[in-house]
Amino acid sequence: MSRVVKLPLSLAVLCVGMAMASTPLFAQPASAGTHRYPPLFGTGESISSDLVPFPKWTGILERYFDEKKLEDVPCSTSTFNKCQLREWKAFLKTLEGKSLKAELKAVNDYMNAESYILDPVNWGVPDYWTTPHQFFSRDGDCEDYAIAKFISLRALGVPNDRMRIVILQDMNLGVLHAVLAVYDGDTIYILDNQAQRVVEASDIRHYQPIYSINETAWWRHR
Repeated sequence: MSRVVKLPLSLAVLCVGMAMASTPLFAQPASAGTHRYPPLFGTGESISSDLVPFPKWTGILERYFDEKKLEDVPCSTSTFNKCQLREWKAFLKTLEGKSLKAELKAVNDYMNAESYILDPVNWGVPDYWTTPHQFFSRDGDCEDYAIAKFISLRALGVPNDRMRIVILQDMNLGVLHAVLAVYDGDTIYILDNQAQRVVEASDIRHYQPIYSINETAWWRHR
């Protein structure tokens, strides 16, 4: 198994407490019926459908669908409101019918235009995962960019099983980080708030994934 560098708390919170507050049970190997994509960053992968150890992620999905009520909130409110929701939907509308690569580039550019801010400064807690509406209102850190990109692409019709939010170690900077991986045949594209271009995973050498997750499963990487 590849060694994961243990970081001081002061470094770990640079991009939330990503490496699972309590380590969940080992994921089980993927079943023969599971569609297999190329291994992410050349790692071994095991899969589990048990999302209980990831309440921040499942909570995001629940809050996102609950925020449909925002459409009735006046635009003048200081928190996220229907105007931000309308602007986001209008942006996604412009991408309908585009190729996957065009959607990836546009969504990556759109989200990366938001400002980066640490959770302790933004929310007063070490680790907080935002919905897209909260992200547009108050910006966010690395996992918030990845979440907004995931949900945007889902709204455009990209299947859940072709995407994962990836929690990883940036071996160059020595910090935890999060990106979005999108699978297109044998190619894995990485949408990263640290990179203005959408890059193929095979071109990246300094990322060591810890786990990845989508709406229905999570993967442990070794």
